[in-house]
Amino acid sequence: MEIATFGNGCFWCTEAVFQELNGVEKVVSGYTGGQVENPTYKQVCTGTTGHAEVLQITYDPAVISYEELLEVFWATHDPTTLNRQGNDVGTQYRSSIFYHNEEQKQLAEQYKQKLDASGAFDQPIVTTIEALGPFYPAEDYHQNYYRNNGEQPYCSFLIRPKLDKFRKVFKHKLKSSAA
Repeated sequence: MEIATFGNGCFWCTEAVFQELNGVEKVVSGYTGGQVENPTYKQVCTGTTGHAEVLQITYDPAVISYEELLEVFWATHDPTTLNRQGNDVGTQYRSSIFYHNEEQKQLAEQYKQKLDASGAFDQPIVTTIEALGPFYPAEDYHQNYYRNNGEQPYCSFLIRPKLDKFRKVFKHKLKSSAA
């Protein structure tokens, strides 16, 4: 198993996406990239800790590659908005890739350069590519948020449409139970 760590907005929304990918064994919502040890959600939400809301994804590289995870990462958020995803505003929602080794760093940089050069986005990509520092799992109530709270209005109006779109585009990469 290998681990990838991505920040692509609110972890409630993005956790649900990566959990459905074939080859992904575990997704943990958490915080990294800041200067406060063991931050709480309340602290991170102030935007003063330097942390991003992130997902730490444990995956089987024999089933899904890091490059495929990058493809999903880029396709399921707007990497051109600085410190913002939709209505979520602040440095904690920044688009970021936290690499675990030099290979991940190189693959992320290459993918970003190709995507930027392709003109896929009208604006330049602002995603940061940073070495992973300490990772802090978010509080228990943030884990499996969509699975545990799917009927809440936030989930119905914001997460479900994103998940439905993701399922259509990436149906060939989904676990059979998610398809």
